[in-house]
Amino acid sequence: MFTFYWPWLGLLAFLPVLIRLIFPECKIKAEDNIPQIRFPALQKISNVFPSYNSNTQKHNLWFVTLISLIWLALVIAVMRPQMVDKFTYVKNKGYDLMLAVDISGSMKALDFSTNDKIVSRLDVTKQVVSNFVKERQGDRVGLILFGEQAYLNVPLTLDTLSVSEMLNNSVSGMAGDATSIGDAIGTAVTNLRNQNKGSRVIILLTDGEDTASSIPPIEAAKIAKQYGIRIYTIGVGKNGLVPYPNGMGGVSMVQMSMDETLLEKIANITNGKYFRATNKDALSSIYAEINKLEKTESKSKEYMVREPLYRYPLGVATGLLLILVMFNLYRRSRYGF
Repeated sequence: MFTFYWPWLGLLAFLPVLIRLIFPECKIKAEDNIPQIRFPALQKISNVFPSYNSNTQKHNLWFVTLISLIWLALVIAVMRPQMVDKFTYVKNKGYDLMLAVDISGSMKALDFSTNDKIVSRLDVTKQVVSNFVKERQGDRVGLILFGEQAYLNVPLTLDTLSVSEMLNNSVSGMAGDATSIGDAIGTAVTNLRNQNKGSRVIILLTDGEDTASSIPPIEAAKIAKQYGIRIYTIGVGKNGLVPYPNGMGGVSMVQMSMDETLLEKIANITNGKYFRATNKDALSSIYAEINKLEKTESKSKEYMVREPLYRYPLGVATGLLLILVMFNLYRRSRYGF
C-alpha cells in the first residue's frame, strides 16, 4: 500500500503562491519620477532582433515550469512516500505455553539407545517436543534452552513449527555442561507473567538434577505460583550407570541420578504434575491436563514493514535542477545573457 508518512507537509506546495500573494511583484508607477532614455531608432533595433523578446518569454516560461516542478518534487520527498505492508495476527483462543528444555552436558547420555540405534536424552526430548507442538495448533508456544545459563530462544509465537526447528538445531552443552533448573523457571516466569491469566503453563524437560542455579528451583516455583503459572515437569533419563560418550569415539558407563523428588515438588507447588519421559508418547497424558484449563484470547498485533521511496522524487528534483543549470548555460553561450 502506497502512503505518505507526513502527508500534512503537502501544504508546502502552496508556499510559493502564498509568498507571491503576501509580497506581490513591484510595479513601476507612471507618476514616479524615474528618468527615461528615449532613442528614436529603438523600433528599428527591435525589428533587427525580433527573437529577443520571444526567447526571453520562452526562457521565463521554462524557468518557472522547472522551478515549480523542482519544488513539487522536493515537497513530495519531505512527505516521505513509502510502501507499507501490513501483517496482522488475528485474535484466537489458546494457551500460553513456555517450554524449558535442558541441553546441559548430561543430556548427551545414551540411556535411550537400542541395539539398532544410538539415541541420546536430548534426541528423545526433541522427538517428544516435536510431537507435542504439532498438537498445539492455536496455542502460543515459546522455547527456553538452559544448561549452566538459561536464555529465551523463541518468544511466544503461533508458529509452533519454528519452535520445533529451533530446538532441533540445539546441541548438548551449547549452554554449558551444568544444569540451572531454577534459572530456567525464572526466565519462563518473566516471559509469561504479563500474559492473560488462566492458561499460562511452563513445561520443564530435564534430566532432573539442579547444579548451577542462581535462583533455587523451589523458590522459583513459588514465584510462578504467585503469578498463577502452572509447571509441568518431565524427567528425561534413568538413574544409575548409563552409557555416556567419552569424547574419543567410544562409550563409557557413568553414574547419573535424577532428582525426581525436586521435580515433583516443583509441580506440586504450582498445581501441576510430574511425568516421566520413557518413550516418544510420554507427553500424551499432558494434553488432557492442559485442555482442562481455560483458554484465553490473544491480543491482535499488527506489524508494518515500510519501504521508503523518498529517493525517487529527490532524484527527480536533482535531475530537473541539473537541466535548469544546463539550460541557463546554453542560453548564455548562445544569446549572451
